Amino acid sequence: MSSLGFIGVGTIGGPMAARLVGAGHVLVVHDLAADAIARLVAEGARAADSVTALAQTCEVVFLSLPGPPQVAAVMDALLAAPGAVRTVVDLSTNALALNRELAARAAAQGIAYLDAPVSGGKVAAKDGTLAVMVGGDEAAFTLVKPLINCFAKHLFHLGASGAGTLAKLVNNQIFLCASVLIQEGFVMGAKAGMDPSTLLEVLKVSSAGSLVARAPLLLARRFEQDIFALSIAAKDVTLALESGAAVGASMPATAAALGVYQQALAQGLGHEDFYATVKVLEQQAGITLPPLARPKA
Repeated sequence: MSSLGFIGVGTIGGPMAARLVGAGHVLVVHDLAADAIARLVAEGARAADSVTALAQTCEVVFLSLPGPPQVAAVMDALLAAPGAVRTVVDLSTNALALNRELAARAAAQGIAYLDAPVSGGKVAAKDGTLAVMVGGDEAAFTLVKPLINCFAKHLFHLGASGAGTLAKLVNNQIFLCASVLIQEGFVMGAKAGMDPSTLLEVLKVSSAGSLVARAPLLLARRFEQDIFALSIAAKDVTLALESGAAVGASMPATAAALGVYQQALAQGLGHEDFYATVKVLEQQAGITLPPLARPKA
């Protein structure tokens, strides 16, 4: 029986890989972080000391990497010495143009490349309840569908190469940019003397109610929960804008929100959670939102 390969077993990749091992699959893992590999080996995976070594025995290889530069580098290595590889499933949040380029290069060597970004975070990865959006060859998707179902609750095949990535970028663009809009509203209210906790109670039962579900995160002022790093959020919004340009779509609100993320990065907030962008807006308004108060009985 051929092994499965998994390259990138960190915050999200690690739990996904663990679920494949837990389902009884023979898994070979590779990562630049030795401790990440050690955790998977302790659960029954085998370690490979390089991408090339992993490719020698793995027909299906999963990637879960930080972004386009890392994906491109790993794919260069795989395509230079493909070994047993026949299908690559890229679970990373990648760039639309790069997806299409990699799919074409892989196909020229008889390898299927699927862009299959995930949504739900590390908790959903651990629980096996991720949403996975897939673009690429339908026959290859059918082949790997039972494997992806080890860590996915919602699985979609959306069409040709790049379709999965585009869906993921639209999702992240909406929730990350809407977060900035919500922060603007609360900062404006606080600047005018309104209590943010009271304002939240009003909004929850008003027409904005469906949009302010994440406001308690903002008002709790807990920016180090490791939910979604601001640096990764800025990368995803950037990729969304680049994809919009690639398909000829205007995205002025997204561009404005990216400006706030970039200011937050410049202030050294990249390691904090994505909603730490509120600190930029607070600084510009000259106020700080008070912590969330418990609703009155």
